[in-house]
Amino acid sequence: MSNTMPVQSVLPPFAHTPAPYAGPSKQEVLAARAKFLSPGILTYYKDPVMIVEGKMQYLYDETGRRYLDAFAGIVTVSVGHCHPKVMEAVNEQNKLLQHTTTIYLNPSITAFAEKLAGTMPSGSDLSVCYFTNSGSEANDLAVMMSRLYTGNYDVIALRNAYHGMSPSAMGLTAQHTWKYPVPQGMGIRHALNPNQYRGHWGYDDPRAAEHYAADIDDVIQSSTPGKVAAFIAEPIQGVGGAVMMPDGYFERAYKSVRAAGGVCIADEVQTGFGRTGDHFWGFEAQGVRPDIVTMAKGIGNGAPLGCVVTTPQIAQTLKQRLHFNTYGGNPVSMVQGLATLNIILDENIQQRAKDVGTYLLAGLRKLGDRHALIGDVRGKGLMIGVELVQDRDSKAPATAETAAVFERCKDLGVLIGKGGLNGNVLRIKPPMCITKEDCDFLCAVLDTALTEISS
Repeated sequence: MSNTMPVQSVLPPFAHTPAPYAGPSKQEVLAARAKFLSPGILTYYKDPVMIVEGKMQYLYDETGRRYLDAFAGIVTVSVGHCHPKVMEAVNEQNKLLQHTTTIYLNPSITAFAEKLAGTMPSGSDLSVCYFTNSGSEANDLAVMMSRLYTGNYDVIALRNAYHGMSPSAMGLTAQHTWKYPVPQGMGIRHALNPNQYRGHWGYDDPRAAEHYAADIDDVIQSSTPGKVAAFIAEPIQGVGGAVMMPDGYFERAYKSVRAAGGVCIADEVQTGFGRTGDHFWGFEAQGVRPDIVTMAKGIGNGAPLGCVVTTPQIAQTLKQRLHFNTYGGNPVSMVQGLATLNIILDENIQQRAKDVGTYLLAGLRKLGDRHALIGDVRGKGLMIGVELVQDRDSKAPATAETAAVFERCKDLGVLIGKGGLNGNVLRIKPPMCITKEDCDFLCAVLDTALTEISS
């Protein structure tokens, strides 16, 4: 990317013509949604987009307008919307068997489990899979297994974390905006968020990891019986605004938790499957081996699918009672997951995420040189956050400005996410088939939006 921002005001050419849309109008869908769907289901944008078709890194509305999907269905579409190899595998499976459960044998679940376990670090004992329908379910199950295995109850999570919206996962989550005033979080203790941009110890502090991890020792000593069941953390916080852990943080945190009798859970719901570029799993960047890994979202390129991967010893805990998941291991989901994983591995998607993500990060950082609203650009691979602030000294969140940039990007043809506790972080996590030309367009759109908002 050149030192001046590229002139890229239109989307790159793409050889796909969307099918003509003949369904209900957007206004009819909005009216039906208001009448028949929960009012708690939010929509993005003041004038919501109606998406009726997707192809690779692009989405189409009912008018046939094409958008660059820079949020991937909330970090879920890993190899591209309606990827032909995924669709072929799913369509073939649908012709044969749409559903059966794990009370019967079926080859699709074992084939996927074996391939998935093979992506864990060499020499690790992470080899047993339990499939779920979502990341919330996976995190619920991981916490229950840790409590059963250790005989301890207290679980340490991080402030600013997001682990799901089921009652148990909501307790792990540590943002008031995602927590209803109902009983939740029993036995959950939240440690300091190791945010090097906003926290006391910044990017320039070589001992940041040590300082932040020391709080885990304090939590164990002051807020638990001295023994814990688990520590759960995202290698890069997703909903929290792409907050990265300081180098060495997990190593110190894991050591403290294991000394207190606990196991370590890596929540890879957003960071897994090569998205961070340098590694297949986000935790690998920290040089650690968790005892349990949870995943969802990118695992199935949009299928309602999650998984817990753990050791044989921890997996044995579920034999104490009957345990069953009707849809976990559904053959269509298993085939979609396996097809997605094969594409990620066979087409070197992880390297693509690194190369294109490095290019995109460079472009976004150049925008930071041009726009004072940008306080921080952070991330790895194609998991990126751009934090907007009112001024760089106070770092006061530019919440209203972020909302305006977010809206304007949609108008100009780019769909991005928004996160952070104050809603001032632009979340950029596209399908990993995005191109450098797409990145030029994305940066040009952001440049325009930031310029308009600041003028």
